Amino acid sequence: MEIEKDIVYLYGFSTRKQVYLDNLLGIVSKQIKNNTSIAIVLIQDGVIGTSQSGIMPNLLDKLLNLSISVFALNPDLLARGIEPNTVDPRIKCIEYNDLVDILAQTPKVASWM
Repeated sequence: MEIEKDIVYLYGFSTRKQVYLDNLLGIVSKQIKNNTSIAIVLIQDGVIGTSQSGIMPNLLDKLLNLSISVFALNPDLLARGIEPNTVDPRIKCIEYNDLVDILAQTPKVASWM
């Protein structure tokens, strides 16, 4: 998997907890204005709210409309009863080996959990 970003955020809070997602949205919005290339990997409860069959949190929708890459970890989706084929198409579903590639290619990693 080829992905060259300046920073990757690992986001593990439920996307329904607005305060955490709002903080991340604010930081990422400022960073992309400075031409920082960003990826966000939704892990653990961070995958909640990603299915097209449910109601997507407003802040997650705003985040997905930014010029960033957003990924969701397949094992975390499945553990929460979310089928990867139901995830919003703006989110790329990945496996653990893809996560390792993303982290190895990114100079800065921030855990948001």
